[in-house]
Amino acid sequence: MATHVALNHVTHYRYDRPVQLSPQVVRLRPAPHCRTPILSYSLRIEPVQHFVNWQQDPFSNYLARLVFPEKTTEFRVTVDLIAEMSVYNPFDFFLEPSAEQFPFAYEPGLAHDLAPYLVKDEATPRFASFVASIDRTPRATLDFLVALNQRLQQDIRYLIRMEPGVQSPETTLENGSGSCRDSGWLMVQTLRHLGLAARFVSGYLLQLTPDVKAVDGPVGAEADFTDLHAWCEVYLPGAGWIGLDPTSGLLAGEGHIPLACTPEPGSAAPVSGAVDECEVQFAHHMSITRIYESPRVTKPYTDAQWIAIDAAGHAVDRQLRDLDVRLTMGGEPTFVSARDRDGAEWNTDALGPTKRGLATELVQKLRARYGAGGFLHFGQGKWYPGEQLPRWALSICWRADGEPCWRDPNLFADERAPEHYTSADAQRFLQTLTRRLGLDVGCIQPGYEDVWYYLWRERKLPVNVDPHDTRLDDELERARLRRVFDAGLAGVTGYVLPLARGEGDGAGWITGRWFLRDERMYLLPGDSPMGYRLPLDSLPWASKADYPWQFDQDPFAPRAPLPTAAPLRAQSPDATWHDAARAAPETRRATQ
Repeated sequence: MATHVALNHVTHYRYDRPVQLSPQVVRLRPAPHCRTPILSYSLRIEPVQHFVNWQQDPFSNYLARLVFPEKTTEFRVTVDLIAEMSVYNPFDFFLEPSAEQFPFAYEPGLAHDLAPYLVKDEATPRFASFVASIDRTPRATLDFLVALNQRLQQDIRYLIRMEPGVQSPETTLENGSGSCRDSGWLMVQTLRHLGLAARFVSGYLLQLTPDVKAVDGPVGAEADFTDLHAWCEVYLPGAGWIGLDPTSGLLAGEGHIPLACTPEPGSAAPVSGAVDECEVQFAHHMSITRIYESPRVTKPYTDAQWIAIDAAGHAVDRQLRDLDVRLTMGGEPTFVSARDRDGAEWNTDALGPTKRGLATELVQKLRARYGAGGFLHFGQGKWYPGEQLPRWALSICWRADGEPCWRDPNLFADERAPEHYTSADAQRFLQTLTRRLGLDVGCIQPGYEDVWYYLWRERKLPVNVDPHDTRLDDELERARLRRVFDAGLAGVTGYVLPLARGEGDGAGWITGRWFLRDERMYLLPGDSPMGYRLPLDSLPWASKADYPWQFDQDPFAPRAPLPTAAPLRAQSPDATWHDAARAAPETRRATQ
């Protein structure tokens, strides 16, 4: 998803008399190691009577050496380039094992090659004190560099400084402020005094306004913007040169386009050379223009593009229909918390401290946006190999014709507001529901945790560990035993009502008692709601001929339209059903 931007940069000198220019060196061509693709580049020089010789300096930067045979009253340098602004991850690199922890030392051969980038200026008092204050406790190299970069961003106030040259680190620390070149040079010298090779970078900074505001962190530029900028690069074995921008506190990204990278700032000046004594008027202009933007999630297709896509889709549909091709499609969106992207619950773990709450918040928002009039169902999802429990599936069900399936969303339980419900709440709900359906309340059966299993499990524990102890290796087993023994083995976990739809048009609901091997209905051990832990294998055996098989309807078979909501409500005019519905959320909590 790339955006192509055209950058125009004009540097214009006007002299009050004809002057002779010495050979001028222009360093305004993107460096060979620039990670942002440069699709085109041009350099235009005025006066037109000149000679240009492209070179590379000892550090591989591109130089345009200009020779002017005649005197002139002006000198203009115009750069035009097109950059492909494709987002890349500045942390996408590996380090050699020897460099993964700071502090580390370069191996002798590499240190010899990096010698120009390890030259340290004098440690003046304030600068020496600053370097001494840096925590050198061994830690991950990248964490150390990020923290140092952010510290400089916080300690040094950015200002636009028109004076030529670069401040010394002592002056920048003493003033507590400086331009980007001052902060960049301070970072270079700091890294060198810490034993890390660093170089000064002069380049372009391109900042595009984001399509949408960030949820957290920097909000980005208010408008597309570009300017000359300066930052620092540090050499990390295994990764190479990595850009650090102490002005923003960030690593260099796709908007940082290096022009010259040198051991000393003076070797990275955009334009250098001598001129006869004269009065000079200086003008500087920079601009960027978006010339191509690929459609993306935050800035999708235009209306015209959507019309073309829609027409192509209809054409494909016609061909599939003519060829009697039937397609099904599945999929699942994935989301992570913006505040904890690297947390285990968003990468490897099925659950965690915030996932279920945020998922509940999201499903409520989706229901309000897409499934108005629908109902929620929180049930079992996928069960991945190696995990003790299946994942949850949070479903929203609604009718495509707009008829409501559920009228009052306030009746849905909200797990983010913890409430305590007991098995008595579940019993009251099932008794109300059973009477409303005209069925025998004697068919309601209580469910219990398996006393014999948990007594056996307790006997297997080490003699010096009790079920409430945290020394059990299996976290799930630890929580399970603690919960069961806290609740007591004699208590009712929840209630079950066997329920089936009667056969034939107009048939109601039917129920019956379950006859199990044990006098009580003992649930299978586990953490799932009791509906997933029913001892169905203990029900009386039936032959295949007598078993009441249920067959799903062919998903491609024609179906009659669903009845409208009004006649269904007319069949249930009393308020008992409303009371039962209000108790429905309690039941789910009580049985889980």
